[in-house]
Amino acid sequence: MVSIDRLIAIIAVICVTAVTSKYTSTQPNIILIVADDLGWNDVSFHGSEQIPTPNIDKLAYEGVILFNYYVQPICTPTRSAIMTGRHPIHTGLFHSVITAAQPDGLRPNETTIPEHLAPLGYVSHMVGKWHLGHFAKEYLPINRGFNSSFGYYLGKEDYFDHTSSFNFSKHAFWGYDFHKNGEVYKPTFGQYSTELYAKEAINILEQHNKSKPLFLYLPFQAVHSANEDDPLQAPQKYIDRFPYIKNKQRKVYAAMVSALDDAIGNFTASLKETGLYDNSVILFTTDNGGPVCGFDYNCASNFPLRGVKATLWEGGVRGVGFVNSPLLKKPGRISEDLVHVCDWLPTIYHLAGGDAGKLKNLDGYNLWQTISSGEPSPRKEVLHNLDTVGNFSAIRMGDYKLVVNSNYNGTWDGWYPTKDTDEDFVIPVNANPQASVVHCPPKPPDVETNCQPFKAPCLFDIRNDACEYMNIAGQHPDIVSKLLARLAEILPTVVPEANKPEDVNADPRLHSGNWVPWINLTQYNSV
Repeated sequence: MVSIDRLIAIIAVICVTAVTSKYTSTQPNIILIVADDLGWNDVSFHGSEQIPTPNIDKLAYEGVILFNYYVQPICTPTRSAIMTGRHPIHTGLFHSVITAAQPDGLRPNETTIPEHLAPLGYVSHMVGKWHLGHFAKEYLPINRGFNSSFGYYLGKEDYFDHTSSFNFSKHAFWGYDFHKNGEVYKPTFGQYSTELYAKEAINILEQHNKSKPLFLYLPFQAVHSANEDDPLQAPQKYIDRFPYIKNKQRKVYAAMVSALDDAIGNFTASLKETGLYDNSVILFTTDNGGPVCGFDYNCASNFPLRGVKATLWEGGVRGVGFVNSPLLKKPGRISEDLVHVCDWLPTIYHLAGGDAGKLKNLDGYNLWQTISSGEPSPRKEVLHNLDTVGNFSAIRMGDYKLVVNSNYNGTWDGWYPTKDTDEDFVIPVNANPQASVVHCPPKPPDVETNCQPFKAPCLFDIRNDACEYMNIAGQHPDIVSKLLARLAEILPTVVPEANKPEDVNADPRLHSGNWVPWINLTQYNSV
């Protein structure tokens, strides 16, 4: 016979179990981490011989490294693609970034990830950089589906005092840009942003109600340059880690990457300590290729890939990316399937329990089976861009990539190795044999002249020539014609450029020294 006390205890356990199962979400927590301006050769899992990134590497090696993963060449276009699953040519954000004084942004009729996830029961938080418009309150992240937002609106700012400068025409603007839930937030003044965002993200994990699934969008400021007067910034303790790097800019940039790596390590540790990791999916991406030394006040490295941020060469659009999760069916591998930044939204929606096939007007694919189980990717091509304003474009179909014209009149079309390391110093590189390193054929003697995209389109076999050394357009005119025809087919779907002229009314001096919304959208649209 079971005693009455024993029976009561059994009933209590059953009740607790029932309550726990009722209020603990089985939908996975989804964490989307974005690094800003991180170069291909700035992480050791891609073979960097200067910058060890042990925390990022661990996540990458234990997950699935995306070796043929592509983003857009600059910030705003990539972030719009992340948020909507739509290519920037279809949102009007394909040509440029949204500047500090432009009355424009990701239009409210575009549905964002958190707006898609809310009906599925998700709680969504954003910590970090927005850069999708702030001229009217309707464009702010807190009004685009996020339950909370913490960070800054513009494209760059000081890492410590969180002010941002912006010059256009004869105007020079400067103001404070840090906000919490749509309001100016001053307690962060003086705190280094990389550490600040990790701390806030950890706070969200610790306070999260586990009865609901979590979507956390964590776009770090690192490693974008700050304001022009002091563009590269890191605490001295990180700078001291790189005595072997001679170039001062590269040394501080490496410190910024190292701080980012620590922040991600601390965040991951908290994810595990809170018990959330076992039912979480971590997606990691850069927003574009790295701005090499001398470009945009920065000092990243994409070597041996060609080009830089804002170009359509591999160095501008081939992104650092991986997925880490206990839910992966086949982890610990390198995927060579084509993946594009537009694919995140439908993939996330599928993970959340939605039917991605019912989503309308997307340019992305649900790639969870490709990433998790190694099934072939449904994606067969990537449109890098079709810029009708700048008149340059590039597309990859299968292994072949076509480049038509180029940005900056070809000024940044080269290869930019990093040669500033003390050869007598033993560099603490990651020697993991799984490192997903780009291997290129020998550089041909005519490498500087065999491709002149302003005169004729260039064709490359990216699988065998990721460094874009050998233009094979002359040997394969049929492939060139096929890819040109595909660009011509896509061209009519390009919507007009969304970027508008700067507005002097954005001046922070008119708004108590802050970068804040300055237009009433109802009145603005009625004019």
